[in-house]
Amino acid sequence: MTQPDTYLDTARRVIRHEADALTTLADAIGDSFSRAVAMILAAKGRVIVSGMGKSGHIAHKIAATLASTGTPAQFVHPAEASHGDLGMVTRDDVVLAVSNSGETPELADLLAYTRRFSIPLIGLCSRADSTLAQQSDVALVMPRIPEACTTGKVPTTSTTMTLALGDALAVALMEHRAFTPEDFRAFHPGGSLGAQLSRVGDLMHGGDMLPLVGEDTPMSAALLEISRKGFGVVGVVDGTGDLVGIITDGDLRRNMDGLLDHTAGRVMTRDPRSIGPDMLAEQALAAMNDHKITCLFVVDPPASRNPVGILHIHDCLRAGIV
Repeated sequence: MTQPDTYLDTARRVIRHEADALTTLADAIGDSFSRAVAMILAAKGRVIVSGMGKSGHIAHKIAATLASTGTPAQFVHPAEASHGDLGMVTRDDVVLAVSNSGETPELADLLAYTRRFSIPLIGLCSRADSTLAQQSDVALVMPRIPEACTTGKVPTTSTTMTLALGDALAVALMEHRAFTPEDFRAFHPGGSLGAQLSRVGDLMHGGDMLPLVGEDTPMSAALLEISRKGFGVVGVVDGTGDLVGIITDGDLRRNMDGLLDHTAGRVMTRDPRSIGPDMLAEQALAAMNDHKITCLFVVDPPASRNPVGILHIHDCLRAGIV
């Protein structure tokens, strides 16, 4: 067996071992999980997440996931807590302490603080007889499964299970609060997540930028409107202002003979595709790709033909929607 084959065998063994551990964890979750969710929901303050070493890195991620999905949360380093950061923890908060062994010495002062001031404590560990589990109001005890490494010492399987359990808490709380894509976008205005949750109304061009002509408009004037507005198309409206057609470069090519003798209504393609302003821009981009078009007129209300804007595929790409 070659060395690359050995590497692949190791990778598959580790991933399968951790996948099996997650299945075992899912089967082991019980009433304590429900009580932990209820305890967090009842809190008036934040979830204070703490852990040391590798557990600390996982605790950081759990706090970030909670905060981004509607549950106010903050990571507090246990060692720093012993040197003044305990002041960040209030009686309105819930503490989620993470320690695989349940015996992390750096957590001692934080645990004692929660007991002294009756601050709800959730312990996440792998030993029901540990100090953390015994001190906690609710103990989330993971099944004791060997680590994925050959030495059985490197935190691998245990951190994967801890991370998954933190995600499970965050999603359970998120679903209880009926956390919406709009809420998620409010917490993720930047980067690709914010871009994917942009609405058509956020990116569209309206007002004087909207390329529109009437059905009786001579094509010479329609061509000027196409050039002036710069979208490569022009919408055609009837006497009531409803969108009834669109003129694209394809329409121009099909009507080259005597083009300037025609009106916009004669050249246009009827019943163009449109989209509402509240639709996700990601959906608009998908529609443009599916139908091999570069623009969509925006109508509001969506059931009407009242044009309020236009969205170009370049608007989506500039916003980072791919």
